[in-house]
Amino acid sequence: MAVNLQKGQKISLSKEAGGTLTQVKLGLGWDVAQGPQAKKGGFLGKLFGGGSGGDTIDLDASCIMFDSNKQPIDAIWFGQLQSKDGSILHTGDNRTGDGEGDDEVIKVDLSKIPENVVSLMFTVNSFTGQTFETVENAFCRIVNANNNQEVARYNLSAQGGHTAMIMAKVYRHDNEWKMHAIGETASGRTFHDLMPSISPHA
Repeated sequence: MAVNLQKGQKISLSKEAGGTLTQVKLGLGWDVAQGPQAKKGGFLGKLFGGGSGGDTIDLDASCIMFDSNKQPIDAIWFGQLQSKDGSILHTGDNRTGDGEGDDEVIKVDLSKIPENVVSLMFTVNSFTGQTFETVENAFCRIVNANNNQEVARYNLSAQGGHTAMIMAKVYRHDNEWKMHAIGETASGRTFHDLMPSISPHA
């Protein structure tokens, strides 16, 4: 049974998964905010601008790798879909709703993460500058890629005038991988703009 995280909560991924995790997927999703007369859908609604007409918003997910000195080592985003060491792969935009409802998925092979990398920061940005006032039901979740079982989910309800969000951190602690639900708002078109806000959490 997947754990539903609260803001600030930290969990052990292996404990929640019932064993050592090596292959994980981090899925991120959100709905386009609907008007008061519109039918409210779940996570499988108009994810990632999958609606018709102008009722869309295109957010981009990124993963930044940090060392123990909180220095960025590499970044995986739409401008570089794979980490230089090959341990992390961004599958790109998916506007169809396929793939268990996740429209941006970042695959992580935890066994191949270099020893000097201690944390992975996951963010979403509105590249076109649309604010999160047009977004609802944002979430991120960790899935065990070996059996496609959801390990943890973090639902966010931070609508507002910001254009980005620092979603979560996956990090090493006492020789195991943990997840920290962050959910801090920020502004910027790409992760580069967010670095002053991301680094303190790394």
